[in-house]
Amino acid sequence: MSRYSQRPENALKRANEFLEVGRPGRALDTLYEVFRNKKWAYNWSESVLEPIMFKYLELCVDLKKSHIAKEGLFQYRNMFQSVNVGSLENVIRGYLRSAEERTEAAREQSQQAVVDIDDLDNLATPESILLSAVSGEDAQDRSDRTILTPWVKFLWESYCQCLELLRTNAHVETLYHDIAKMAYQFCLKYNRKTEFRKLCDKLRKHLEDIAKLPPQTVNVSLSNPETQQYNLETRLCQLDYAIQMELWQEAYKATEDIHNLMSLAKKSPVPKTMANYYQKLAMVFWKAGYNLFHAAALLKLFQLSKEMKKNITAEELQKMASRVLLATLAVPLPSAHPEFDRFIETDKSPYEKAQKLAVLLSLPAPPTRISLMKEVVRHNVVSLASEDLRNLYMWLEVEFQPLELCKRVETVTDPLIGSGSELEGYVAPVREVTLARLIRQLSQIYETLEYKRLLELASYCKPFHMERVLVDLVRHNDMQIRIDHGKGCIQFGMDLSESQREDKPEGPTLQTMPSEQIRTYLINTFKVLSKSASIINPEANTDECKQIHQSLIRHHHETKDKEHQRILARHKIIEDRKEYLERLNTVREEEEARRAEEIARAAAAAEARRLDAEREEREKRRQESELQAIKDRNFKEKMQQISLTAHGQKVLKKLNEDALKNMDADEIAAKEAEELAKERAELVQKLKNRRKQMDYFERAKRIEEIPLLEQAWKEKQVHDKKFWEHQEAERIQLANQERKLAEQNRERLARMKPDMDIFLGEMKERRTAEFQAKLVVFEEELITIRKDRLALRKEERKIALIKQREEEKRRKEEEEWLRKEEEKKKKEEEEKKKKEEEERLANLARQEQLERQAEIQRKKEEEVQRKLEEKNKLLSSSTTTASSSWRNLDKAKEDTKLFSSTRDNKDRREGGFGRTRDEGPPPERRSLFSNNRGNEDRKGVFSRDNDRGGWSRGGGATTTGGAFDKNFKDAPRDGARSAFDRDTPRKRDIPSSNDQGGGSSWRTSRAQDSEDKRKAK
Repeated sequence: MSRYSQRPENALKRANEFLEVGRPGRALDTLYEVFRNKKWAYNWSESVLEPIMFKYLELCVDLKKSHIAKEGLFQYRNMFQSVNVGSLENVIRGYLRSAEERTEAAREQSQQAVVDIDDLDNLATPESILLSAVSGEDAQDRSDRTILTPWVKFLWESYCQCLELLRTNAHVETLYHDIAKMAYQFCLKYNRKTEFRKLCDKLRKHLEDIAKLPPQTVNVSLSNPETQQYNLETRLCQLDYAIQMELWQEAYKATEDIHNLMSLAKKSPVPKTMANYYQKLAMVFWKAGYNLFHAAALLKLFQLSKEMKKNITAEELQKMASRVLLATLAVPLPSAHPEFDRFIETDKSPYEKAQKLAVLLSLPAPPTRISLMKEVVRHNVVSLASEDLRNLYMWLEVEFQPLELCKRVETVTDPLIGSGSELEGYVAPVREVTLARLIRQLSQIYETLEYKRLLELASYCKPFHMERVLVDLVRHNDMQIRIDHGKGCIQFGMDLSESQREDKPEGPTLQTMPSEQIRTYLINTFKVLSKSASIINPEANTDECKQIHQSLIRHHHETKDKEHQRILARHKIIEDRKEYLERLNTVREEEEARRAEEIARAAAAAEARRLDAEREEREKRRQESELQAIKDRNFKEKMQQISLTAHGQKVLKKLNEDALKNMDADEIAAKEAEELAKERAELVQKLKNRRKQMDYFERAKRIEEIPLLEQAWKEKQVHDKKFWEHQEAERIQLANQERKLAEQNRERLARMKPDMDIFLGEMKERRTAEFQAKLVVFEEELITIRKDRLALRKEERKIALIKQREEEKRRKEEEEWLRKEEEKKKKEEEEKKKKEEEERLANLARQEQLERQAEIQRKKEEEVQRKLEEKNKLLSSSTTTASSSWRNLDKAKEDTKLFSSTRDNKDRREGGFGRTRDEGPPPERRSLFSNNRGNEDRKGVFSRDNDRGGWSRGGGATTTGGAFDKNFKDAPRDGARSAFDRDTPRKRDIPSSNDQGGGSSWRTSRAQDSEDKRKAK
């Protein structure tokens, strides 16, 4: 591509010309050269470059060249990101808007391509059936892949490129976040889940890069509150779109990003933002199956709304409290031995997961079901909830009624099923908790229970589901259960040696399990025996206690000093150890800092060397490219010079590039002339031969084709007659068939006419009755509305009357003020007219004086004209008398023609009539006029005004300026006519004011005529 650069406005014009001839690629290259050339790019304002950029991006969108658009946007950003951010924002928004419109148009076109089917009665063609069987795609999928997918890809690339361009600049931070939200909407609109994940990762990477940026004015800083707020709003929007697209993993990552951004802020976000955050976080926890943290998030939302929302109603508070209470009750019962889970879980430990999730809720420790229940009671959630849910809480957490538990719970959960409320999703978890409560309470009453009886107590549970619940309870080591399928019963607490630690029952409890009783049997026996011994012999116990007390006192006195010294020594050892560790840490940190500094210094030096080498290499390549471009441009100019003609193109074909580079302009011209002469001779000879050949050949063809033309004409007549007869027969046959079909349809439809008339009559009667009923209602409503409108119009007329009176009063005041102002203006205008009249009279006096002078000058001009005519007559009569006479006459004519041609050339060059004022008349004309007039006339009429630089009349006004010059320039140009060419000279053939003679008077006369015409107009 040529490195020739043109001005930006010329480039835009050139691009439009390329578009008119249907070459958008060349138009895009032309505009791209403007931004590549730094000479123009950084020296022009946005008013010049912005239209070029819009056209450039429009072409990129039309051609789907997103990478070319990125390069142009990169250059435009470097030019205006610090000077005019508004222009950059307009350009990028216009680019994305154009891409979105084209994508939406492609979407409609893709849908229309599926709708536009040839046969609507046969939608499933054999081709479509085969394609769907082979590829698994329907017609819409194939249409989207061919029409919509390229535009969707282009729009996605456009979003990514704009985000990459704007990610680190603080001036365009708002635009960056707006584009991110537009990209979210794009992913949702076109259901691009993969692109949504990539977009989230890209924005997360940008946030990490921003944190690593050095503190500069143009860079984005996370310490800025506005930046934190922008990022927080963008992440909240990301969380919302992720929930709508059901991408729960991305939603969870978005919650982590939001929490990190809130932790960076110096002040907590507004309550509205926190409420939105807790609401979305609760939904994410629910979809992830973390019912415990879901309930904790709802409790946080309830606390925030109750504290911050001032105008909250009792109904809203009850609704929120009911949801919090039901979500807390839906939390599964915890395992009694969570330490056993670490032998089962393959992922991270549950405690680490819980800690990570608790951080998102700003909780110091992971919540438990018991702690949530305590918080619910403490914040008065139970009393604020509905009555049914309060009863549900009492049945599950307080009362011990295993035989009626499931039936009572069903009375609360059954109305929620199919209601469509937000509480419907908690029905299944609450029933699971109810089953666990039922089995635990039954284990405290029964040792053996029939399986059928258990299913009767849990009426909504299937046998297989009940067995799974029992297995889960045993798996978590919550209970000791044995299922006897042979006898169809369930046994509770059969292994008495299983319980190895104290079990703390959670929820309503009647008594401990037998395994727990056996485990604590020895402890309970010791307590009972100790209590009995103290009752039987209380003094023995007192003496023993005294002895023990005295021995303890004695031992204390013996060891107190030693123990004191040991404690002091221990403190000293601890302090020494701390100092030693601090020194080690200091030395290690200094060593690490020194090593890091050396590494950074070495890396910086290596980077500097690399940059220097790259800069030198770029400079070298640039110089080489510029030199090569100059050579190529010279070479192309040579080729263009000789390629403008046909013979020049032939010369180029015979010469190679090396020969052309070594040849100069003269050699090329000689080659071209030689080739031209050779071609001309060959062409003449070819034309002669061709003329003879064509003459003989054309005569022979015409003689031979005469009989063939006659035969072809006869055959055509026969063929046309047969074709017409065949077409006429077919037309008559089709007309007869159509008539028969029409008669059959008429006979078939005639039987339906009575039924149709009956149906139409009934329908008209029914519709008439309905219309009359509606008309009565309408008239009643119309009367009511008219009364209301009459009252309203009466009130409006009253208000309008008051306003009219006020406006009339104000109008009169304004008219009085305007009248006074008008009188003042009239007085001033009269004074002004008086002054103008005086000036006009003075000008008329001066004008009359000038007219008298012009009359005198006109008379002198007529005298000069008369003398010239006499001299012309004398010259024409003496042409035959002597040879010397006609020689002198020819010389005079040649002088006159020379003078006329010279004056014409000056007229063309300078745009005037003849010479300029400062040149004066030429010598030839001076001598010519000196023969007609004496020196007295020349001296009296004209004189050289050296001070003014022109020619002036003696004793009169100067003719070089003012209206005379203007009228002189407006005079018709007839420089080619000479005074000696015709017998009767015309008025405009008289010399100009610079010539000696009557030129000045003629010029004054022309000026006076123009002035008279102007006054007449």
